[in-house]
Amino acid sequence: MPRRATASRWSLEDLADALHSASIHLLRRLRREDVETGLSPARLSALSVVVFGGPLRISALARAEQVKTPTITPIVAALEREGLIARNPDARDARAQILRATPRGRKLMAEGRARRVALLAGALRDLPAEDRAALRRAAALMHQLSRREP
Repeated sequence: MPRRATASRWSLEDLADALHSASIHLLRRLRREDVETGLSPARLSALSVVVFGGPLRISALARAEQVKTPTITPIVAALEREGLIARNPDARDARAQILRATPRGRKLMAEGRARRVALLAGALRDLPAEDRAALRRAAALMHQLSRREP
């Protein structure tokens, strides 16, 4: 929580700071469930991009993960060895490859998401109805914010 003001007098920076901090702490708490996947955070993140944002080229995956292509290449190779993604030739460019999630990769991500959602749903169940309603509205607003260009 911001230290500079009471909640009724927060500046935009105070609100942004509180949302940032709460989001990070919530994600860290939920991320504990990811141990069940057996994947490193880097592999899990890359797989998530391919599952939810693919099919895509390796270069696009690197951009999404905010790393260089040489950094993502061994991660892709490991995911391919584990049968979680497949590489296919790009029909428009014979030099490029398209990454697609395999059924096993999609299943692993779906199960991981289900574990996270179940954990969060359990915590939400303990909140009063008016707090859950406020969080529904906040979730919609945060989703809108996430789609805006900075």
